Amino acid sequence: MKCTVLTAVMLSGLVEIAIAASPAYPEVDLVRAEEIVSGRCFLCHGMEGESSTSLYPRLAGQHYQYVAKQLADFKAGRRQSDTMQSMAAELSEAEMLALGVFFEMKPAVASPVGDADLAAVGKFVFFRGNEYSGVAACATCHGQKAYGTAQLPRLAGQGARYLENQLKSFNRRERTNDNAVMHSIASRLTELEVKAVAAFISSMR
Repeated sequence: MKCTVLTAVMLSGLVEIAIAASPAYPEVDLVRAEEIVSGRCFLCHGMEGESSTSLYPRLAGQHYQYVAKQLADFKAGRRQSDTMQSMAAELSEAEMLALGVFFEMKPAVASPVGDADLAAVGKFVFFRGNEYSGVAACATCHGQKAYGTAQLPRLAGQGARYLENQLKSFNRRERTNDNAVMHSIASRLTELEVKAVAAFISSMR
């Protein structure tokens, strides 16, 4: 009897811990989100948020608030992309939020390290920056695990080529809808550092 009671108490505690550890998502229409993904988003981003090519961002595990903001920015023209602007044009705020939650709930998968030496340079820059050129450590804002925040994107596991393109877009001031700090940082990165950081971050879990 005592064992049964103890087991019930332990199970109850585990359930409470699991609930406390689970992300608190807003109430959204996930059925509608899946309809939208299966109708258009999957072509580039896949049903599970794993993009069909490194040209497109992986959305699996990305913060739902961040995804919703980017969609709103595409729709309003604050972030430039003819393709994404047309995709977001008819989406409501509720649908954008639902899409964000849909993709954040998908498990993120890291890429294998292709060039260990290159990734090692990227690891140095990610955690320590480059004091000689004024590049701040990526981890300062994006976190030690590159998980980001509701305002800053999760970078861990993102496609290397996509990361490279975004850093170059920040450098050319083509992307202006996000933190302006990235303009300064990206302008100080060498080609080697851009490729190295992208390679390392894409391998993070």
